Amino acid sequence: MSCSKDLRWVACGGIALCFGAAAHAQSPSLNDLKAKIFDARMAQKTFVNGLRFCGELDGSNFYYEPRNRVLKLEDYHRSLESLAGAGVFNPETRRPWTEQDANARWEQVKREAARDRENCALVTSLPQLEKQLEEVQAKQDDPAK
Repeated sequence: MSCSKDLRWVACGGIALCFGAAAHAQSPSLNDLKAKIFDARMAQKTFVNGLRFCGELDGSNFYYEPRNRVLKLEDYHRSLESLAGAGVFNPETRRPWTEQDANARWEQVKREAARDRENCALVTSLPQLEKQLEEVQAKQDDPAK
């Protein structure tokens, strides 16, 4: 990211903030665009192993990091129900799986599937976001346009 001489960039809490005399001159859309770019770059770094599966991460699947593979939500749900029904030992709770454990894990996995889909969309949009940023900055640098 480039910034004018009198500005300093500080990454704080997932949002790129600009401090200095010209900070008040920036439009909210420019700051929003910079924040999206920052978020996309962070997703690119933190979700690096899952990115190769983006074609499959459409909300009906999720990336299972311990096995470095994609699992179908419905298949995983059936497995959870089976574990709870059979009372198989749950290493996380150190007791047999219960219906409540299975439901809690099911809700967590559905959120993971949605987050995986969002991460893929965000990383995919990164080149377009960077292009938009360049265009907006060029317009601000040359007010005659």
